[in-house]
Amino acid sequence: MIKTHYFRKIILAGGDLGFLVLTFFLALFLRSFEIPSASLIDVNLLPMAVLYFIWIVLFFIAGLYEIEKFISFNDLRNHFLKTMIAVGIISVLFFYTIPLWGITPKTILLINLLVATGFLWVWRKFFFNNIVKSSKINVIFFGSSGELNDFAGFINNRPQLAYQVVDIFDEDKSRKIDIEKYVKDRDIEIIVVSDEIKQDEKLVSVFYNLLPFGIAIIDFSKFYESITGKIPVSMIGKAWFLENLIEVNKREYENIKRIIDLILSVITGSVLLIILPFIAFFIKITSSGDVFYCQKRVGKDGKIFEIIKFRSMIAGAEKNGAEWSKKKDARITWFGRFLRGSRIDELPQVWNVLLGDLSFFGPRPERPEFIEELSLKLPHYKMRHLVKPGLSGWAQINFPYGASVEDSMEKLQYDLFYIKNRSIALDMSIALKTLKTIVSHEGR
Repeated sequence: MIKTHYFRKIILAGGDLGFLVLTFFLALFLRSFEIPSASLIDVNLLPMAVLYFIWIVLFFIAGLYEIEKFISFNDLRNHFLKTMIAVGIISVLFFYTIPLWGITPKTILLINLLVATGFLWVWRKFFFNNIVKSSKINVIFFGSSGELNDFAGFINNRPQLAYQVVDIFDEDKSRKIDIEKYVKDRDIEIIVVSDEIKQDEKLVSVFYNLLPFGIAIIDFSKFYESITGKIPVSMIGKAWFLENLIEVNKREYENIKRIIDLILSVITGSVLLIILPFIAFFIKITSSGDVFYCQKRVGKDGKIFEIIKFRSMIAGAEKNGAEWSKKKDARITWFGRFLRGSRIDELPQVWNVLLGDLSFFGPRPERPEFIEELSLKLPHYKMRHLVKPGLSGWAQINFPYGASVEDSMEKLQYDLFYIKNRSIALDMSIALKTLKTIVSHEGR
C-alpha cells in the first residue's frame, strides 16, 4: 500500500507505451487511409521505436510521471502541452537534421505527433480523474509532533497522492477509544506510527492484533520518505542510522559508480577542453580576475579538499569572509549568471572527480566555514559525510536553491534519503533531472 503512487506511475508509463504503439499503426493508416503494407511498417518501425523511447525519456525529464506535483487539472494540462511542443521540436531536429535514417514519408512524423498528443492527453485526463482522484486509502496517524500534523495536512491537500488522513491520535486520545472498532468502522488500511508511540506497550499490542485483518502498520519516517523522497530529520534518532545505513551492502555499487565516474570524467573533460578557450575569453572580457576559482570544501569522512570552478563572481567577492550565496546575488557577473544557470561553472570539477574527491552524483560538498555552524544547528548534519559528495545530487534536483540554515535543513533531508537509497537507478534519475534543470535554467 505504501508504494501505491509508485505503482500508479508505472501504470501511467505503461499506458503511454501502449498508446504510442497504437499511434504508430494509426499514423500509418491515416497517411493513405488504407491498411499499411509490411514494407511500410518495416521502414518506419526502428526509427519510430527510437523516437518513442526518446519521448518516454523526455516525459520523465519533464516530470510528467511525478503525479504528486499536479494538484490541479489545469496544471497538468499546461505542463503536458508545453512538454509535447518541446517533444515535437526535438523530434523534428532528430530526424530531419541528423542523417542517420529517415521516416518515409516524412509526413508520418507530423501525423504521429498529432495522434500521440491526442491519445496521451485523453489517457492522462482519464488517469487523473478516474484513477488518481477516485481511489483513496484511509490512513490514521499516531503521534503528537508538529511535523506529523503538518504532514497530515500536506497529504489531505493533495488528492493525487491517493491517501486520506482520517484522524490523528496522541497517547491520551488513543486510550479513550476502541482502536480496533474504530479501524474497522472507518475502513482504515494504514496506521502510521511515530517513534514515541512505539514505546507504549499497550498500543503496540493493539497494533499487533490488527495485523491479521490486513492493516498495515508503518513507521512514520518510512511513510514520509516514500511520499516526499526525503527523511524527516527531526523525527529520527541515532537508532535510525544504525538500522538504515548499512554501508557494507553498498560496496559493489560504489565500485561500479567509481568506474562510471572515470568514464564520464573522460567524456566531460574532452568537452571541457574544447569549450575552455571560449569560456575563458568571455570571463576575462566581462570582469577582471582569474578564469578559475578554487574553494575549500568538506568531503567524505570530513576530508578537506579544494574544488575548482569557472569564476562566476566579481573578484574579491568574499573579501569580508564566507557568505551564503543569494538569489539575484549582486556579486555574480552577468556572464557568471549564464555559467551558473547552465551549470558550466561546475565543469572544471571533473578534475576533482578524477582525483576521487568528488563523484558525479552525491550530496553537494559544503564549505568548512558553514559546516561548523550547520553541525551545531542541524541534527545529524555530519552524516552527509558518510558518502563521497557529488557534482549534482538528489537535494539539488528537488530543492534547487539554498541560502540559509533553514534551506540546509531541507536539503539535509533529501541528502539522507540519497545516502540511504543510493543506487545506479537513483543516480540515473538524478542525471536526467539535472539535464532538465540545466535546460530550464532552474534553481541557481
